Amino acid sequence: MTASPRAIELALAAAAAAAEKKAEDVLAIDVSSQMVITDVFVVASAPNDRQVRSIVDEVEERLRLLGAKPLRREGEREARWVLLDYAEIVVHVQNSEDRRYYALERLWRDCPSLDLSAVLDPRDAAGEREEAPELSRRDRDEADSDEDRAALSAG
Repeated sequence: MTASPRAIELALAAAAAAAEKKAEDVLAIDVSSQMVITDVFVVASAPNDRQVRSIVDEVEERLRLLGAKPLRREGEREARWVLLDYAEIVVHVQNSEDRRYYALERLWRDCPSLDLSAVLDPRDAAGEREEAPELSRRDRDEADSDEDRAALSAG
């Protein structure tokens, strides 16, 4: 059995949304031959909880535009591993450390992956995308407060 056309459509949209928000190691696994409750797992990761939330928000928005609503959400408060269950697909957005630890792709390595080349930058798949320099906590806090001030003055 292979994933349904609707599951593939949703998985491609979710992967594209995650990639747009700079998710790392985005992949889609066709689990339809192993599971009866879903067809595809979309897996993505991010280095911090703020980016995990941003990816989740973009995935939800993109899939909403396709008429899909999550049946269940888990992990949003901690934003270490957020699961969005759309029945046809399940989206896992994980903190990078948790992604390495749980290694979902290793657990499902017998299942085929969907080709995401149409929605991902080839540099993303090869891990060649240029990384932004890591900011210190102080620099991030200052940037956040500058953004807050700009938003208040604009509003």
